[in-house]
Amino acid sequence: MEQVNYYLINMEFLVILLFSSSSSSSSMAATIKHFKWHVEYKHWSPDGVEGTVLAINGRFPGPTIRARAGDTINVELTNKLTTEGLVIHWHGIPQIGTPWADGTASISQCPINAGETFVYRFKVPKAGTYFYHGHYGMQRSAGLYGSLIVDVAEGETEPFRYDGEFNLLLSDWWHKSSHDQDLDLSSAPMRWIGEPQSLLINGRGQFNCSLAAHFSKARISPCSFRGGEQYAPYILHVRPNMTYRLRLASTTALSALNFAIGEHKLVVVEGDGNYLKPFSVDNMDIYSGETYSVLFTTNQNPSQNYFISITVRGREPKTPPALTLLNYDDDHRHPTRPPPVAPRWDDYDASIAFSNKILALEGSPKPPSHYHRRIVLLNTQNLIDGYTKWAINNVSLVLPTTPYLGSIKYGIPNAFDPKGPPDRFGDEEGYDITRPAPIQTAVYGSGVYVLRFNTTVDVVLQNANVLKANVSEIHPWHLHGHDFWVLGYGAGKFRDVDEAGFNLRNPPLRNTAVVYPYGWTALRFVADNPGAWAFHCHIEPHLHMGMGTVFVEGARRVRIPTPVAAEALACGLTGKWLMSHNPGHH
Repeated sequence: MEQVNYYLINMEFLVILLFSSSSSSSSMAATIKHFKWHVEYKHWSPDGVEGTVLAINGRFPGPTIRARAGDTINVELTNKLTTEGLVIHWHGIPQIGTPWADGTASISQCPINAGETFVYRFKVPKAGTYFYHGHYGMQRSAGLYGSLIVDVAEGETEPFRYDGEFNLLLSDWWHKSSHDQDLDLSSAPMRWIGEPQSLLINGRGQFNCSLAAHFSKARISPCSFRGGEQYAPYILHVRPNMTYRLRLASTTALSALNFAIGEHKLVVVEGDGNYLKPFSVDNMDIYSGETYSVLFTTNQNPSQNYFISITVRGREPKTPPALTLLNYDDDHRHPTRPPPVAPRWDDYDASIAFSNKILALEGSPKPPSHYHRRIVLLNTQNLIDGYTKWAINNVSLVLPTTPYLGSIKYGIPNAFDPKGPPDRFGDEEGYDITRPAPIQTAVYGSGVYVLRFNTTVDVVLQNANVLKANVSEIHPWHLHGHDFWVLGYGAGKFRDVDEAGFNLRNPPLRNTAVVYPYGWTALRFVADNPGAWAFHCHIEPHLHMGMGTVFVEGARRVRIPTPVAAEALACGLTGKWLMSHNPGHH
């Protein structure tokens, strides 16, 4: 233990030292990275059972994009699906000056029609671990995702050192198609999609077999991968006494995860593209939409191999862990010790303790000390005309056919509900978050929160009971177009006096944050990026069922080139407006 603490102390000192001395200018000009992609359905066996995936250029997961901070990404995307639209969201990229490239159907752009091509062109301003995924219907559940890695600009340095790097994209997988899941969730009564059959590491999992079968008390077969290249585990080959950077990104549709490497400490140094004060853990939670970088040192017995494990958190686990190997020894021998044991699925104290360790690295931007507007978002599960929906402040989000960005930019009336949702739930003082809603009054709505440009906004996520008694679920919330400061977590109902406990000294900057069962999470951000930005639960079925909202700020300041407007926004009422007004270059 003394050795671990010594390592951690020196690692933190090294991070601070390098962070303070890092070069602020690039020695080489930024470049444009060009990609030409087509998306289509393919037969695939992610876990050994054949199904269909959404593949990019015939690959699942999609190709990894690698660039440097300041580079421009140019993706020429062709939709080869025969009957459905398509968009791709670049998760964690703020899209400063290019809000139409955010990749959110009905918010920032029209869906790309079957057979059509759209060019995403945007700058990646900051180094970090990111990913991309489908943001139309349930296409993320169908496997439309991949990694996006941004290295520091040429001539700059990371605030930590390492000898090698790995990148793991974590996801969950159902044998039922995403179209069938869509129908189930949209039915009255709802048919819940159930827990995933498998967890995937870089698109690979194992169903009805286990790499650790010889340790299991249950009857489960060992895995055989003859002819199974699509689901054979992605093995991490390492050398002894080296420090490796491991990039983790969770694009799960439903599952919260716990990650661990047997017998190895993890030092967390980056989250959502922002540097963190380093801290050491044996295992870590990662929620849908989150990314991390961790450092680990190969200081264990080099004649052994070790399990890497991801397990389900926050839901009663009916999905077996996903396993792969940390391979010191090239003969791929089985580890002599069983996989690491994660905290119990409902041990929320362990999860909250991990979240509270996440703090900004010294020298990181600090939040404004005061806010101009506070929005308290109460999430509830409701019945609307017999359909099970999620609602935010009693409004279940229904997206319009005309993208918000175009209708607001061009002042097109009747494109969405003119009345925005409330800043607080009307009956919040008397609302009992520990019980199902006694009266079902939720409504459908497409209104937006209009934020005064360049002001500071506090958002408090308030969790509550679902329709079933004594159940409250974890929800990871993701904000497009911004990072926010996570000011704190609390149990029970948020009160304004809880503000006294906010962390304003070193809160982490993130783009995704979790709200725990029957609890609240407080966020702060500056509304300084003109556009229309989604803010939603990153659990795919929950967003599909209305658990989201839209923030609009300075949208009329956006300068939309005429060709972009014609390609990105010419659907619904905007298309008619562009045809009749021919607005020219904006």
